[in-house]
Amino acid sequence: MAEEKRITYQTIRRLPGYYTLLKRLEEEGQPTVSAKAIATLTSQTEIQVRKDLASVGRGGKPRTGFQVRALIADIGSVLGYDNINDAVLVGVGHLGRALLCYQGFEEYGLNIVAGFDADPDLSGIRVGGKPVLPLEKLDSFCRRTSTHIGIITVPGCHAQSVCDRMVQNGILAIWNFAPVHLEVPGDILVEHENIAASLSLLSQNLARKMREEGQP
Repeated sequence: MAEEKRITYQTIRRLPGYYTLLKRLEEEGQPTVSAKAIATLTSQTEIQVRKDLASVGRGGKPRTGFQVRALIADIGSVLGYDNINDAVLVGVGHLGRALLCYQGFEEYGLNIVAGFDADPDLSGIRVGGKPVLPLEKLDSFCRRTSTHIGIITVPGCHAQSVCDRMVQNGILAIWNFAPVHLEVPGDILVEHENIAASLSLLSQNLARKMREEGQP
C-alpha cells in the first residue's frame, strides 16, 4: 500500500503538480495518461515521473498508461487531500484575506475555519464567509475545536509570538507566510512560504535568461 512505502520530501513536493494536472485531465474526460505525457505537461523527466508515481502506489500499464481517476485517489490519499483538516489563520491583512477567500483549499484537504487579528475593527466581520475573531480568543478556540493547523500571515516581528501561542494551544502544523524563521519544538511541523525569496529567485532567473538571449 502507498502509505507503507517511503516517499521522499522531493517527491512530496512534486505530487501536488501531478494531482492538479490529473484533475484537469479528469475534467476533460481523459481516462488514462502516459508517464511521458505527465512529464511533458509538468516539465519533469519521464524517469522522474515514473519513480515518483511508483512510490505513490499503483503503476502504469504498457500502452494504456495510468488510470487517471485511480492515480488521483492514490496521490490524494498520500497527500491527505481525502481528509479535510481544519485550520485557523492569524493576521487578516491583504494576504490573510486572500487566503480566507480562496475557495480551492478544500480540494487539497484544508478548511480554514476562522481568522484572528489584533485589530478590534476587524472583530466580528466575515471574510470569504469565515468569521474574524479577536486574537485573544485564539487560545480557547483552538482548545475547544481541537484544531491542529495554524496559518501565520502577520508581520515578521509578531510571527514568533503567534507561533508560540499556537503551539501552546495544540497546533501541530504551521504554514508560515511571515518572512522569518520560526523556532518550534521538534515535534511541530512548519512549512515556510518566503514570498520575497521566491520573487528574488524569479527575478534572478529572468535576468540570467535575458542575458543568455542577448536582451537588454
